[in-house]
Amino acid sequence: MDIKTIESAVEAILFASGEAVPLSFISNALEVDRQTLKKIINNMAQRYKEEKRGINILELEDSYQMVSSPLYYDYISRVLIPKRRQQLSSAALETLSIIAYNQPITKAKIEYIRGVDCTGSINKLLERNLIEEAGRLNTAGKPILYKTTLEFLKAFGLRSLNDLPPIDNPFLAADEEAT
Repeated sequence: MDIKTIESAVEAILFASGEAVPLSFISNALEVDRQTLKKIINNMAQRYKEEKRGINILELEDSYQMVSSPLYYDYISRVLIPKRRQQLSSAALETLSIIAYNQPITKAKIEYIRGVDCTGSINKLLERNLIEEAGRLNTAGKPILYKTTLEFLKAFGLRSLNDLPPIDNPFLAADEEAT
């Protein structure tokens, strides 16, 4: 399969999906090795940006998604009825940052760090698909563990959790003893 055909197939897959598609799925479908395919997709993404195209290819961990270019936000917002979403409260943002830097983490540990009940914030973050359950801790009561989602990465413009800025705040990086 030539590169042009691979690029066209990648575009079709990403456009049709509307969501992030793991590189392994695309690689299997096109029967192209992952390393070669990753280079092709990254070249496509770079070309789209350089040409100031209306779409971009966004890399989210080991997945790719086709998204509209932020350069054309004003035009898009004039056509589409904007969804009114309330911004996250400072309590929800604090809770989200604790989860992002300490995941997987229990509600009790989040509350230990924040010093207040976090039920409302956790529910709001779950509702917005910024966090998800990541299993249960193998201790008494089997508390739920929480972690961030791909939607979190997308919302904050991150490719992976490694792109989170480093922190010097000892209150965010919780003690391991706190549960």
